[in-house]
Amino acid sequence: MQVYLIDGTYELFRQFYGRPPSAGTDGAEVGAVRGVVMSVASLLSNGATHLGVATDHVIESFRNDMWPGYKNGAAVAPELKSQFGLLERSLESLGVRVWAMTDLEADDALASAAAIANDDPAVEKVLICTPDKDLAQSVVGQRVVQLDRRTGVLTDEDAVRERYGILPVSIPDWLALVGDSADGFPGLSGWGRRSASVVLARYEHIEAIPDAVVDWDRDVVRAVRSAPSLAARLATERESAMLFRSLATLRIDRTLLGQVDELNWRGARPDFEDTCRYLREGSLPARMAALASARNA
Repeated sequence: MQVYLIDGTYELFRQFYGRPPSAGTDGAEVGAVRGVVMSVASLLSNGATHLGVATDHVIESFRNDMWPGYKNGAAVAPELKSQFGLLERSLESLGVRVWAMTDLEADDALASAAAIANDDPAVEKVLICTPDKDLAQSVVGQRVVQLDRRTGVLTDEDAVRERYGILPVSIPDWLALVGDSADGFPGLSGWGRRSASVVLARYEHIEAIPDAVVDWDRDVVRAVRSAPSLAARLATERESAMLFRSLATLRIDRTLLGQVDELNWRGARPDFEDTCRYLREGSLPARMAALASARNA
């Protein structure tokens, strides 16, 4: 079986900014939710059997307590923020497993479900449906991969190495050094993408990088002209680097999913018809009912 793990927050943003507004029967903006529900239904119609969706029920998480500049919901348009709860309820009525995250983030839920699915020998492939570079740390060989559903691009371990110059296990360290503007932490001054890749390709993790450049691998020093200044910067700001790595490291919570079979889609709930009526998508319930009937026959 193949397991699809969908970043509902990313999908909601993508639909909100990529399609025209649309009102529900009460006049509230529901266009983004309508788009995501249709997209997930299309995934099911195209053969997906096991899937789950993670959302940031509240944009903030425990990471906001760790770093004051970490991303929050302050800049999110009210018409978008108001659709998160509706998205979760709508997908649940479709019969899809939803992780509505509060303390942890949607990315943590995706990483957790991917780790659990990877342990199941019945799973052939796990597709984490998001282009978010944070999730590159969850990639395992060709078995756990990222899928950008917008472009159709699959990212396996070889692709991670080609893109970042490092293995997936070093992605949090790489982000800690170069920073992540999307998540709101700056990284270390002077450290760029290439220098971080070259150094981490040799040392893998920040704590393994020597403080003094004289102790660095000679090939690394030759490849990175600014090695002396980078070493000095890391030596004085190692505590900040470790904090940023902690921010970038996804948490694995194995209580989020008991077994992969919980993700098996068996059909929509009875209230899905009401959901679609509200979203003004009246033809979808019959199509989903026919699909479930065919699968469960």
